[in-house]
Amino acid sequence: MAAADKIDLEIVTPRGKALSVSVDEVTAPSVQGEFGVLPGHLPIVAALRTGIVTYRIGSESKRVAIGSGFAEAGQNKLLILAEEYSERAQIDPVLVTRELGEVQGRLEKALAQLESTPDLETEKKQLIERENWLAALLELHGDAPSATMRPFEEWGPPPPAIVEEEDAKGSSSDA
Repeated sequence: MAAADKIDLEIVTPRGKALSVSVDEVTAPSVQGEFGVLPGHLPIVAALRTGIVTYRIGSESKRVAIGSGFAEAGQNKLLILAEEYSERAQIDPVLVTRELGEVQGRLEKALAQLESTPDLETEKKQLIERENWLAALLELHGDAPSATMRPFEEWGPPPPAIVEEEDAKGSSSDA
């Protein structure tokens, strides 16, 4: 159990507990933007996007990469449930860069498809998830690629209001 002026940070993946450490401060990437947790934080639950978690122990800051997931913060605890986890020492930037290029090539082909099918949409989502994860690994390693993080929310059919507005613009220019 952490002292009252510390936060018990725990990161768990489907493969088990990846990190358990007592820290002074944590910053994590939520789908709404980054958020920080200090001792005494009010309870919060947040959806996480793939990115970098930074935590501070004394004057030393450490960074790890996490995949998408959820976080639950309490007064002196932050539990992160993430699909992926990696520390800088585990990353081979040459292999990650090669795989990122392959994923981006496959993704561009998938995005160029004119007809959409459920299988194609699933493939796009999986490729975007992988692209985001590989980009986070390179960012953690210090070899950040150009900005390619694609939020999942931007994929899929546009909301009906947008389609109606576009149809209205198209029909008024035809008249």
